Amino acid sequence: MVYCNHNIKGLADLVSVAKNPTATVQTINRSQPDNSNVDMSLFWEVWDKLERNFLFKDRINYQKMVYGAISGMTSSLGDPYTAFFPPQENTTSKQNLNGSFGGVGIELGYSKSQLIVIAPISGMPAEKAGVMAGDYILKIVDEAKAISKDTYNLNINDAVNYIRGEEGTKVKLTLLHENASEPYEVELTRDTIVVPSVEVEFGKIAGNKFVKGDEAATVSGKLIAHLRLSRFGELTDEQWDKSIQQILEKNDQIGGVVLDVRNNPGGYMQGAVNLAAEFLPSGSVIVKQISTQEPDQTFRTQRMGRLLTIPLVVLMNKGSASASEILAGSLQDHQRAKLIGTQSFGKGIIQSTEDLDTNGAGLHITIAKWLTPDDNWVHEKGLTPDVPVELDPKQPTVDIQLIKAAEVVLKP
Repeated sequence: MVYCNHNIKGLADLVSVAKNPTATVQTINRSQPDNSNVDMSLFWEVWDKLERNFLFKDRINYQKMVYGAISGMTSSLGDPYTAFFPPQENTTSKQNLNGSFGGVGIELGYSKSQLIVIAPISGMPAEKAGVMAGDYILKIVDEAKAISKDTYNLNINDAVNYIRGEEGTKVKLTLLHENASEPYEVELTRDTIVVPSVEVEFGKIAGNKFVKGDEAATVSGKLIAHLRLSRFGELTDEQWDKSIQQILEKNDQIGGVVLDVRNNPGGYMQGAVNLAAEFLPSGSVIVKQISTQEPDQTFRTQRMGRLLTIPLVVLMNKGSASASEILAGSLQDHQRAKLIGTQSFGKGIIQSTEDLDTNGAGLHITIAKWLTPDDNWVHEKGLTPDVPVELDPKQPTVDIQLIKAAEVVLKP
């Protein structure tokens, strides 16, 4: 997801619960919202009837009722990226950006309100089982937790919680490959998912292979720096600097850089701006933010890049979303790099994120859309590659896209 920081308040105040520190009785704040067109009397009428008449009194959990009401309020807006996060889910959301959590290794999103795999994480259980970017998730089953959920209208927070769990436990998913007619089912054993933001490997092309590491010394020609960017999180800048330093140390040996954002679901928007500055002159437009509540903003590079002239291509696929699309789109519009691979995901909207004052809950709100420097809005259509390349299912061990990217970046 793409994030940017804004101060947004008041939505959670429509319904609030406070505990009296000297008593076990809960007090309810029934204040009306400022909007005079909203009458909360029906809400409180239902609340009172449930409290008074519901048969199973031991099931009444006031805090969960409040969280459910707020979640329903955000869901009613019809935007799956605008969501309320109770404390546990808010912690999970932050773990995503930290890059360490327990699960099966998939990034979730929506395509036209259907829960979808934005990207499987390389080397993790889901990818090993054949789960692909663009797969629709139809059902989630965890027999140990007595969970069996169809995903129609399922909140993404709940989906994340159902799929994640302790290392060694199992979850079963029913999925449908994009453009397929029959679903398939996989049972996955959860693992500790640790995802580095940035990695770089050096190699050369040899026939239909991209030869990496020490083996590349036996192949003639310039080295390719395969720079993999898997997310824009809290540790990305630090890991990026280390990888760029490795490239600079081999500068005389390198013929080009393949910036690989395949299966990169995004993250902090500012991260895309910071990283684009590595390849573009200071002052270059990276992204434009369009909002109905605030003046439009244009984000430009504000530092001296270290790889301004080295040949560059960007490798992307259906799993490249939001912040990775901002980065790729800016490099394409400035004609700094060709895009190679398949159409990207198409998430052209921006969410603010805020920790609420009570109990560690959080709120994500779609507050703007973003455009590339040439005013292209990619939402629900994605970026179009300059050089389309599909992976060959008959050659699952051959990365045709990477080979093609390496060939293109070495062309004079």
